[in-house]
Amino acid sequence: MIKMIPGLLLTLLSCGQVLSQTDSTWLQEIQAFRDEMNHDFQDSLHSPLTDEARDSFSGLAFFPPDPKFRVTAKWRHTPGEEPFKMKTTTDRLPEYVKYGEVEFSLEGRSIKLSVYRNLDLMKRDGFEDYLFLPFFDRSNGYESYGGGRYLDLRIPKSDSLILDFNKAYNPYCAYNHLYSCPIPPPENTLPVKITAGVMAPGKH
Repeated sequence: MIKMIPGLLLTLLSCGQVLSQTDSTWLQEIQAFRDEMNHDFQDSLHSPLTDEARDSFSGLAFFPPDPKFRVTAKWRHTPGEEPFKMKTTTDRLPEYVKYGEVEFSLEGRSIKLSVYRNLDLMKRDGFEDYLFLPFFDRSNGYESYGGGRYLDLRIPKSDSLILDFNKAYNPYCAYNHLYSCPIPPPENTLPVKITAGVMAPGKH
């Protein structure tokens, strides 16, 4: 028997969607992502929240899970790029390098985004293949955080990879101004609304 996730299952069934084994596995993956985020926000060692905000924290607001925002993208490595200092919400300028590009279609639009590596983070154990995809979209400042959102990726072993915007999350500075957060480069602005992943703080 397939173990279902009550909250996400109810959302999809209320829309009349029939779930396959693959759907249920994906829903469990999304639920695990949400549970981990909420756990970290409640943990005093990892949470970006102030002590006062953490005491009243009851969970992040998420868009309903939507499989249309889980896309297969073409992957192209871009060797030889020059490192650059990415702008942040403060004067801090961490060094990144453009590592590749992803191309995909969403809502009838062909989209290309740049993917980056943090030159300091890649030296740390467990982050050797970590990739960073910051982006803006047309939901920013409305349903989602105005400063853009992030996706975490790993270096793919083929010429394609899965982008699941249902795992898009907010910079920590969305919750606490003491943090310094990378600002997505203008080239990573999607021409569509990404109504998936974590919503803006205070949205429910």
